[in-house]
Amino acid sequence: MTATARPVAAKRDYPSITTPVPGPNARRVVAKDAAYASSCYIKEYPLVIARGKKAMVEDVDGNRFLDFMAGIAVASTGYGHPKVISAIKNAADNFLHICGSDFYFEGLADLFERLAKLAPGPSKKRVFLSNSGAEAVDGAIKLARNSTRRAGLIAFKGAFHGRTYGAMTLTSSKVKQHAGFGPLLPEVYHVPYANPYRCECGQAHADCHVHSIGAIEELFARQLDPRDVAAIFVEPIQGEGGYIVPPPQFLPALRELCDKHGILLVCDEIQCGVGRTGKMWATEFAGIEPDILLSAKGLASGMPLGAIIAKESITKWENGGHGSTFGGNPVSCAAALATLDVVENELLPRVPALGEKLIGAMRDLQERHPSIGDVRGKGLMIGVELVKDRATREPAPELAHALVERAFQEGLLLLTCGKSVLRLAPPLVIDETDIDIAVEIIDRSLTALT
Repeated sequence: MTATARPVAAKRDYPSITTPVPGPNARRVVAKDAAYASSCYIKEYPLVIARGKKAMVEDVDGNRFLDFMAGIAVASTGYGHPKVISAIKNAADNFLHICGSDFYFEGLADLFERLAKLAPGPSKKRVFLSNSGAEAVDGAIKLARNSTRRAGLIAFKGAFHGRTYGAMTLTSSKVKQHAGFGPLLPEVYHVPYANPYRCECGQAHADCHVHSIGAIEELFARQLDPRDVAAIFVEPIQGEGGYIVPPPQFLPALRELCDKHGILLVCDEIQCGVGRTGKMWATEFAGIEPDILLSAKGLASGMPLGAIIAKESITKWENGGHGSTFGGNPVSCAAALATLDVVENELLPRVPALGEKLIGAMRDLQERHPSIGDVRGKGLMIGVELVKDRATREPAPELAHALVERAFQEGLLLLTCGKSVLRLAPPLVIDETDIDIAVEIIDRSLTALT
């Protein structure tokens, strides 16, 4: 914050809607954006942010909002964490850029080492840094195909891996993410994700991973020789697809299947990693070691950075075979190192208990609101699925979007995912009072809408 900026209110003062939302200043910015921005931007609701602190943001009209979406799970350390901001300023004072593909600097080497040692499993790792999660996914596709000399790739229905061409091809979340962009990457196949609430076998049960693994085996038997498959890409907790937590047997079964056929297992932790689930990596809950782990979003508290963390044994691409001008930017590296310090030492120990409180509170709401069909999650990555009828489990997308809009008008920032799932992904700096406030607004909004 600058010296002339409006002071951010005390933590217990928010949310506070003091002018109509959007207010006059917000409407002015929205109008300018609408006149000049590309037509592809989504714009969930007219939030025009001016500043933030911890889990609070303030708009250009002075309205304060409690943030329970964290810029799509990006603001892991909240807004303006002093250690992260200090690291960014110190790095910017020294130099803004040197290409990490061609030259050296200490922060780059430090982050390589830090991520290699943080990744799950005993194998030695090597790290490549990108600008974003989608770039990390595309790089992982190149690495997997280069390492195995195979072309085939398997991903899951409902998956979201990004919008660059390779990542977009793996994505299977919404048809508009593919429509009009073909031809897409060849040799990519999609199979059902293990969804305990909506198993494609026709019923809900805890063993839905059997159906998912069976679909891959059926693919191998009828359409795709496993010896032609380079990698299986999986989100340990599916994000955009609906914050779906698979059964605990799912990832170990995938690991076993990959080992059987010499296929690489790529765990996309772009949304669920860096402490969001209560462990540094969601993969740790399954006790497996991926061949490649991908990170971004919360890795640098909002600075652009992605990472490919791969076993040294598969990092076989030639010198110069991959690169990035801006990937591993010095300021982003400094932000990431500070973020990892804060997450590991300050925030991660608190996330499991906060997650239990939030999940418990949402399950209490489920008892009072028939429109809540399912509550699931780990840590502070929680999905609340809204339905028209609990017996049929018919999704209620209109209600989900109306709830997000009404909560915004009351000072709570939310997002949806899947067909009708409320995603709760607040900054990891929230506390119990923040949870109480958010749950109260959700309860009040659902009551008004239903």
